[in-house]
Amino acid sequence: MTPLPSPVGQPLHLIAADEARRLLREVAPVGTEIVPIDRAAGRVLATPVFAPENAPRDRLSAMDGFAVRSADLTAASPEQPVPLRVVGTILAGTTFDGVVGPGEAVAIVTGGVLPEGADAVVMIELTRLPPDAPDAVWVERGPTAGANLVEPGEDFVAGAEVLAGGRRLRPTDVAALAAFGVIVVPVFRRPRIAVFSTGSELCPPDRTPRRGQVRDSNSYVLAAEIESAGGEAFRSPVVEDDLSRLHETVARLLATHDGVILSGGSSIGPKDLTGQVLGALGAPGVLFHGIDIRPGKPTVFARVGPKPVVGMPGYPTSSMVVFEAFVRPMLARLGGEIGVVDFPAPGRVRLGKAYEKPISREDYLRVRLVEREGEPWAEVVPGGSAAISNVLRADGLVQVQAGITRVERGEWVGLHLL
Repeated sequence: MTPLPSPVGQPLHLIAADEARRLLREVAPVGTEIVPIDRAAGRVLATPVFAPENAPRDRLSAMDGFAVRSADLTAASPEQPVPLRVVGTILAGTTFDGVVGPGEAVAIVTGGVLPEGADAVVMIELTRLPPDAPDAVWVERGPTAGANLVEPGEDFVAGAEVLAGGRRLRPTDVAALAAFGVIVVPVFRRPRIAVFSTGSELCPPDRTPRRGQVRDSNSYVLAAEIESAGGEAFRSPVVEDDLSRLHETVARLLATHDGVILSGGSSIGPKDLTGQVLGALGAPGVLFHGIDIRPGKPTVFARVGPKPVVGMPGYPTSSMVVFEAFVRPMLARLGGEIGVVDFPAPGRVRLGKAYEKPISREDYLRVRLVEREGEPWAEVVPGGSAAISNVLRADGLVQVQAGITRVERGEWVGLHLL
């Protein structure tokens, strides 16, 4: 084990936000397990699922109506409807064992299996029932062969990939699994992440802070965010500003968890100890300490073997922004999910006022959404990194990327909803 360095602050060496994202992406999934289908929603599929059979297996009716031979109805019109003899009815879950012959029809519901001899379904809206012939139907317009049918394998052919590995399963995906008879599902295990706050100024939320103290909120919000990102959070008590105790706590938690996230102590003051501790835990060690972003500049990231350790800023706003923009995508990869955008900004809004920043830095603006003349606008919520009110009042984050120095009022920007 690397000896602990002396607690003397060192200047941060900032790396670009994109480089930090690249390093955070280099984590491996934590492992797999099998779960029953009724516990699969929200989990990440570990292996692809292939169709064991055609879907549908048979030719099915796409309409309520009558299964017919299209050749019988080429001359049908509203003025001269063609009469057919109804020889059977196909309801849900039933079939017709006979063969549809010339001049015959079988009543059929949507999803019914097309009977032998028929090659089309005529919609019930294009038929009339003669008042004096209960076993007959008049067809006013004939369908072409194959009309109003769902062909075998039209949805999936046997052997086709239904769901890709690395996909976070939605309720509709669970429906597909059930439809193909998959009742146990191989999924990636949820990453077990230990989280705690550091700082002698912190006390638990159930205590009244002494003068100079504040209640710990970061470990609670980080635990909630880990759970929302698909991980399992295990909150540990606050650790005061003590180099040896901090080192012992991180090492102990790493032994029984897939990763550790700690808040506070990541800056450059003499009591900011996180970077020193992470550098002494083992190889490959600290991969970066400082990102050229605002807020969240003093973020530190290390790996001990395959396990990630993230030192988050102590200010609540900084911590929450860094989690959304950097840690959440990392946890998704740790949990096996692929195709995750590092910082999704699916929305587009107009910025409420002009904004300037240094060209190398990437900024995250806390914004409130308003509507003006039918268009969405983002108003920057006032407040610094030490405040929690600006996050509470924010609807989302606007990312102003590196390489941009000024965004004009009214310019369209990407929005990440909180």
